[in-house]
Amino acid sequence: MAHSSSLLSLRSTFRESIIELVARLAPGTPQSVNLPNSITLSRILSIPLLMWILSSARFTSVHGEKELLASLVFIAAAITDGIDGYLARRREQITTMGILLDPLADKLLIAAAFVTLVQLNPSLVPAWIAVVVIGREFLVSGLRSIAASEGFTIEASELGKLKMVVQIVAVVAVILDHRWKELPIYGHYFFPVHWIAYLAIWFTVCVSLISAVDYFAAFWSKIDRRVVKRRRRAFILSRRRKAMAARPQADGDVAAST
Repeated sequence: MAHSSSLLSLRSTFRESIIELVARLAPGTPQSVNLPNSITLSRILSIPLLMWILSSARFTSVHGEKELLASLVFIAAAITDGIDGYLARRREQITTMGILLDPLADKLLIAAAFVTLVQLNPSLVPAWIAVVVIGREFLVSGLRSIAASEGFTIEASELGKLKMVVQIVAVVAVILDHRWKELPIYGHYFFPVHWIAYLAIWFTVCVSLISAVDYFAAFWSKIDRRVVKRRRRAFILSRRRKAMAARPQADGDVAAST
């Protein structure tokens, strides 16, 4: 009997949670997913599609179907990174959900791409390069979290924007390099896909490391100073509380002795 009542209670709680979630996502509510957030969500949903195209045997590389389709999906997903931010500012629809999802979508897209490239083209993207690129994203995300907790907002620097552009070029070039080392342009002229991919990957590593150092050098001193000041203030307040707690006891001893 107790088991059936608890099961009914669980069903009721689950039903209420579903109703609340649907109400929040309803078009007429303030918490609804707006157009910029929908575009950001589409970028997140494109990640498993990209990994499936590159990893699945359904598409072949005989005529470059796999590489061309994966490149188009990745480029389309990368373009949405600028579109959702522009629309959010233009339509004044900057929401907490968008602030959370936008950088998360970027990092998931880059991480998924580089992890898949380690399997697809390990000669150009060895595992340690993927670790450096993804590790940089985790480090900057951690720094942003600490800054947010201290009341700072870290905006994307010019190096960070350059890093994103170089990463897009590197990922697309490495994908195409899996099928074509050179692409014919006209007559005896060829587009050096392999050398573009090679240089872009190394440039990505360098820019990732330099931008990470730039973020830490620009903001860590301010954040660390704020944290130290707050800890010192908390320590002083705790000492004052102990002194105030000990004062009535001392007065009682004096009164007793007189």
